[in-house]
Amino acid sequence: MPPLARPSHFDRSIIEGSLGRAVWRLAWPTMLQNAIGGLQGIIDHAMVGHFVGYTANAAIGVSWQIFVVVIVFISSLYAGMGVLVARFAGAGDRDSVDRTVGQAFLVSLVLAGGVMAPLGYMLSPRLLLFVNATHEVREAALPFLRLMFVGGIGLLMFFMLGGAFRAAGDPRTPLRLGILLTALNVVFNVVLIRGAGPIPAFGATGAAMGTVSASLIVAVLGLMAMRSPSAAVHLPNLTALRPDWTLIRQLFKFGLPTGIQGVAMNVGGVFLLRFIGALPESANAQAAYAIAYTQLFSLITFTSVGVMGATAAVVGQNLGAGRPDRTWAAVGVSSRIAFGVAVGVGLLFLLIPSALLAIFGVNDPLTSALARSLLRHLAVSGLFVTVALAYTGALQGSGDTRSPLYISIVSQLLVPLGLCLLFARIGTFEAVDIWRAIVAGHMTRCLLSIARFKQGKWQCIVVDLGHRVPDAPRPEVT
Repeated sequence: MPPLARPSHFDRSIIEGSLGRAVWRLAWPTMLQNAIGGLQGIIDHAMVGHFVGYTANAAIGVSWQIFVVVIVFISSLYAGMGVLVARFAGAGDRDSVDRTVGQAFLVSLVLAGGVMAPLGYMLSPRLLLFVNATHEVREAALPFLRLMFVGGIGLLMFFMLGGAFRAAGDPRTPLRLGILLTALNVVFNVVLIRGAGPIPAFGATGAAMGTVSASLIVAVLGLMAMRSPSAAVHLPNLTALRPDWTLIRQLFKFGLPTGIQGVAMNVGGVFLLRFIGALPESANAQAAYAIAYTQLFSLITFTSVGVMGATAAVVGQNLGAGRPDRTWAAVGVSSRIAFGVAVGVGLLFLLIPSALLAIFGVNDPLTSALARSLLRHLAVSGLFVTVALAYTGALQGSGDTRSPLYISIVSQLLVPLGLCLLFARIGTFEAVDIWRAIVAGHMTRCLLSIARFKQGKWQCIVVDLGHRVPDAPRPEVT
């Protein structure tokens, strides 16, 4: 069928209907998917800890820390893809949507097969030495890490598929793929970690085998879903895929700052852990931080990330449709949704901290007191971080991916770490000083994100690669 005759399967309610319904319809599947994905990680650690031991837990934790840094960089490509797909979907330009996804797929294959797999396999021993893993942990982590690098193409495809479908206005296909990925991963891990019948127990390596196998299966099924005539996104035939260097440059132009932003935030977290480790009660404070911030605060970040992605898609599509007025309104709607959920979760932190901590078996008085203190601070911090991420999604959806990078460097590195250094110099340095620095960082991120968006400079960003359908509406530039 000629390209111009193809029906558009994009959801036009995103650019024409209620903004509140549009944001929520795009946000809740991502929120649920993130929650399920987090549950998968908990299950993995529980299984290896029970059947193998704490060394295997350490091996998986260290390996994932290394692997995530690589994934963040490569996945930045999909942030750029999301910007372009949302713009083209809003303009009703299906050919450019499909072409963008095709180029992201092509670059992913090159990066995964030509860079990540060979270099990751060779450098894994040195990377484990760099993070000061013990000899026992390195022995368990090396096969895990190497397998993840070699078979990581499945996870990359999963992230690419999720980003493409959500940006095009279809959040439910990624949700279904995410549920299937988690279910397959759990089944494979039950068999491969502990062994079953003729299948031997692979321990920590079995967790990597399960993740790689499940992600490859889901990636194939997701690519097959793109062949459906009713799919929001289609992958061009492999024989028709040729490098489009103009489009590839745009993918990295819009995406790379997001990858650097993720790395900067991880670096900030590492340095906060160093400050916590310098406290007299470091072990108790680290436990409180891991439980309250890493686990319980994720109840807020799950929501925030879902709203951020939904805002980016709604903003991008409305700009592509030439409706910047709806963009201004969309970020207000999404920030109110996120703020409301943060208020609800924050009240749980304030009203039932004992019940929440009991889930993790916290019975040490000092650890409990530190965790309760952190939860009180996070109840306030969550109000700021949710709004900040809503505005971050709006900026990224418009194509302004550099401003969130600069804002993150200031708010997640300079402010909290600077305050920790200041508190350490002017008086007795306590855990509560670190908790206050975290709140200050999130508050700064919120205020800077709102201020940057309200400057309106994102309206001048043009996404036009010369591939538009002749009669498709073009976005207005003011």
